[in-house]
Amino acid sequence: MPLFDLPGLAGALPAAWQSQVLGQVGPARVKLLRMDALAYGEETHDYNEALLVATGRMLLDVAGAAVTVEAGSMYLVEAGTPHAVLAGSHGSLVIVDL
Repeated sequence: MPLFDLPGLAGALPAAWQSQVLGQVGPARVKLLRMDALAYGEETHDYNEALLVATGRMLLDVAGAAVTVEAGSMYLVEAGTPHAVLAGSHGSLVIVDL
């Protein structure tokens, strides 16, 4: 099993908000990305999406409600729920989705 240095890998990514697939567990992909202070627009998926903040802090708007996800915490966005990342989010983020 490979060991991943998440902050190191995220820091080496060529651009913020551009994910890199680290692996797959069953049908789910495990992705890593680097957040910068800019917002990321609203999106909705037909599957659940896990957002695990490895370092930093993510500020979310989930169906109109503000949610702060600190390092070491995860937010599970349920299928069909509109969500957006708000300005000021920073650090590294692991996403598990289909």
